[in-house]
Amino acid sequence: MADPASSLAALHERLREEYYALVKVVSEFDGRLVTVKGWSVTLSLAGLGLGFQQEHYALFGLAAATALGFWFIDASMKRHQMQYYSRMRDIEVLAHRLARDEAADPSSPLGPGAASFSSPRIDWYWGFSGHQRDERLEPPRRRDAANVARLLDRAPWMGHVLLPHAVAVALGLVLFVLAAVEVPVLAHLGP
Repeated sequence: MADPASSLAALHERLREEYYALVKVVSEFDGRLVTVKGWSVTLSLAGLGLGFQQEHYALFGLAAATALGFWFIDASMKRHQMQYYSRMRDIEVLAHRLARDEAADPSSPLGPGAASFSSPRIDWYWGFSGHQRDERLEPPRRRDAANVARLLDRAPWMGHVLLPHAVAVALGLVLFVLAAVEVPVLAHLGP
């Protein structure tokens, strides 16, 4: 029969390994998202510049469509990244409970209050704004299905997702419409 203390230590180790593997996956997504933003800016600005250079306002619409496509890709990738947040939170909750139980053991060297500091809190701290009560020392709570759905639905509208794409979409559309209705400064542009 396995020793309960060694089984608990093995569980702690497996949770720690999984947690930091998830942190690595989430971090790697950030690099890919920056690449998507870079391509979006490059192609959208190139389309806008070519529209002026070639004197064809249809390229403004193409620049807007390109930015919109990259915005969709960015939001989709962000949603994929965010799928890992729930598992990270589940591990944080379980690790906190295990640390709390260990700290409650009178023979534990952790001492009182150790559970608040000995469990990972990366996902839990992302929600801390500092404007309300200090929730950092409260036990982390699992994300429920409604919270996850709200988070995923908000992905395209988060500032770090919609920028710079929304600016390029708006600029391309405004220039396209102004040139199409032949505003004097853009009247020389053809379709």
